[in-house]
Amino acid sequence: MEIPEIGVAELAELLAGDIALIDVREPDEYVGARVPGAVHIPLAAIPERASELPDRHLYMICGVGGRSLKAAEYLAARGWSCTNVAGGTNGWVEAGYPFDSGPAVD
Repeated sequence: MEIPEIGVAELAELLAGDIALIDVREPDEYVGARVPGAVHIPLAAIPERASELPDRHLYMICGVGGRSLKAAEYLAARGWSCTNVAGGTNGWVEAGYPFDSGPAVD
């Protein structure tokens, strides 16, 4: 199954709107740096927490794009519409975009 991909520059444009961005990295990575507004669901937890995902298009992000692609493939096979963010959070930070860090505040 072919999963569409976007880069961090396109993600930055999309964040001006209301998108569902899912960060599938491990908790320590998420606390270290994350794209503002990203919802954290680690890759290993996607199957058991899929019911928490919004019923709309999902943008998946990880460190560089590999784990988020796996999550997108898993979800797309189960009916979700997903786009992978190539370059991931590392690419986001390296490009100089603003990021959050520390524990997430709900």
